[in-house]
Amino acid sequence: MKKTTLLLIGILVGGMNPSILLAQGDLPYYLKDRGTGIATSMFGTYINKGEFIIYPYYEYYYDQDAEYKPKEFGYGLDQDFRGRHRAHEGLIFLGYGITERLAVEFESAVITAIQYKAKNDPSNMPDKIEESGLGDVESQLRWRWREETINRPEIFGYFETVFPLQKKKKLIGTQDWELKLGSGMTKGFRWGTMILRTSVMYNGAESKVELGEYAVEYLKRVSKLFRFCVGVEGTGDEAELITDLQFHISPHACIKVNNAFGVTSKATDYAPEVGVLFHF
Repeated sequence: MKKTTLLLIGILVGGMNPSILLAQGDLPYYLKDRGTGIATSMFGTYINKGEFIIYPYYEYYYDQDAEYKPKEFGYGLDQDFRGRHRAHEGLIFLGYGITERLAVEFESAVITAIQYKAKNDPSNMPDKIEESGLGDVESQLRWRWREETINRPEIFGYFETVFPLQKKKKLIGTQDWELKLGSGMTKGFRWGTMILRTSVMYNGAESKVELGEYAVEYLKRVSKLFRFCVGVEGTGDEAELITDLQFHISPHACIKVNNAFGVTSKATDYAPEVGVLFHF
């Protein structure tokens, strides 16, 4: 009775999403950090049945030694070089919780990217190549196989499709189909929540299946207004250390400040991200 009364007061008076109210003080300890929602592809972000998420954000890419082949840009030489890379990207992420076990996502981007020629590159590639336009466009299905209990972790899965909408571009967007099937687990403890996930990916350009994205994450709610996530995420030999800070400025809005630092030589050196996440 007490739990029901608390929820009604929060919804009718404060306009607060029930899962947020619960996450602040009326959940078992293993759900305190994340609430009751399904894991999304965004770091430290979960979605409940009937909930919409709208997240517009900006990301910058800074890399002093991005790997490229002149042949990939149409300049003959099939050899790896390292040159500076810069990009500005504006993105929109949309999510909807269909049921307590199923959610859908959509993400699209516009981007301006520049690849600079390496000093030791003898090809006739120009000093820099710049492209602007539509970036990656992708969708995901997210589902919960099994809910977390005090003794066992939550098991979730996802299927991602990246659409080949930039067949004529070399530097931005996706030129062929990319399909990803992944799974993960989440377990909350009194000292924080751990998330593990991995996937396999079909690369249409190379017509092969390979290991996809993998990650280890730690999520912690510090207070009603702030929580953070720290993790290592990678694909192949590219791995990044990621921090995600979340400032809950209202019952329906959260400022997210994300930073990715390359921990392997082929990963982007630094990629900061900032945006405001709305949920209704």
